[in-house]
Amino acid sequence: PIKVESFKSQVIVLNHPGHIKAGYTPVLDCHTAHIACKFAELSQKLDKRSGKKLEDNPKFVKSGDAAIVTLVPQKPMVVEASSEFAPLGRFAVRDMRQTVAVGIIKSTIKADLTK
Repeated sequence: PIKVESFKSQVIVLNHPGHIKAGYTPVLDCHTAHIACKFAELSQKLDKRSGKKLEDNPKFVKSGDAAIVTLVPQKPMVVEASSEFAPLGRFAVRDMRQTVAVGIIKSTIKADLTK
């Protein structure tokens, strides 16, 4: 297994009291890992039901929204695209002792091991 530098995923915000912007760093629960990951970029806002793109580069997302985001783990983390290996391709976003969002990983950027 190779750790990832970042990964692009589709996230559905379930229950967050405010707005989620780039820079937000909650804990991701993926399989058995509990690692803080930073929302580096919000790429697209999606229609939750159809999956169609509503907006490019939104400033924020809130409860009930779906979005394509780029996440950067703060510690070494091994994940896979959901299409390749489902157990390592799904995650829950937890903050304030509750699940605020869920997501599936669309693609990963593996870390360069030569560094």
